[in-house]
Amino acid sequence: MSVSHRPAPVRALGPFSVSSIGLGCMNLSHAYGVPPSLDAAAELLLRALDLGITHFDTATLYGFGANEELVGRVLARHRARFTLASKGGIYGIPVDGQNKRVIDGRPASLQRNCEDSLRRLRTDVIDLYYLHRWDKSVPIEESVGALADLVRAGKIRAIGLSEVSAATLERAHAVHPIAAVQSEYSLCTRNPEIAVLEACRALGTTFVAFSPVGRGFLTGALRDVATLAPKDLRRSMPRFAAEVWRDNLRLLDAYELLAREAGCTPSQLALAWVLARGEHVLAIPGTTRLSHLDENTEAAFVELDESMVSRLDSLFGPRALTGARYNAVTQLEIDTENFT
Repeated sequence: MSVSHRPAPVRALGPFSVSSIGLGCMNLSHAYGVPPSLDAAAELLLRALDLGITHFDTATLYGFGANEELVGRVLARHRARFTLASKGGIYGIPVDGQNKRVIDGRPASLQRNCEDSLRRLRTDVIDLYYLHRWDKSVPIEESVGALADLVRAGKIRAIGLSEVSAATLERAHAVHPIAAVQSEYSLCTRNPEIAVLEACRALGTTFVAFSPVGRGFLTGALRDVATLAPKDLRRSMPRFAAEVWRDNLRLLDAYELLAREAGCTPSQLALAWVLARGEHVLAIPGTTRLSHLDENTEAAFVELDESMVSRLDSLFGPRALTGARYNAVTQLEIDTENFT
């Protein structure tokens, strides 16, 4: 696919202006099987800059610090060219020679997470810093208050929340303006439409959609879940279970016909649909492949008419896929609303 050199369309991310399609960096270190080599990851990050991507998203959790180290090593010298987002409140502690994932929203922990992130990212300030998950043992007001202290100290410029409900967002916003909410959102996962999308719009908060291509489902390339790497995160997700996979695959034939009609790839159609949900919505697809990066970036120029959006909405209703997005244990960590 040829790559456009047109200026990338931009939208607001809190107080910042960024490319409407950013880059979720998690895939380069974490969650989806064996990550690429450091050289390949560096090439992809630099390519993203060259394509006009100005929003890079990472977290303490991704690779237990390795992803922030990568982003810092490769992009620190280009720091003025992009908006940097990271997250604290989930980190790893060593247990029996492996990192155990811990959710911790206590103020002292958030302060430590941020200082560690600044060091790994090789920067003096993080533009947008998210509470990665709400630690339900700590009032949201207390965690956000700690992040507000980091703003006043000049360590971060804006505050975000990840995977929270509209009610939690409103409580947090009363303590300090929330620049962004980041949650999973795609044709496959419509939960933010229950309340969070509208709450963000009303408060002037940007909504950042992660996994906007349905964790690869909407690319059409994953036809056999048995091919997933042994440690691929999707193996723990009910909708990717072998016993329901055949039911879910039935949606793809009709979906790919719509992509052909729209004159774009299935991935691009998924991203264009997300961006069509409102001017306050951004997408941060992740990838490890240069060709997919080019493809995703071009999706910012795909325009969908109302008829196409309506047909996509009908094909992928809130319960179109069989299986929940998270297993029962992980779901307990999530604050977002669910369809009843």
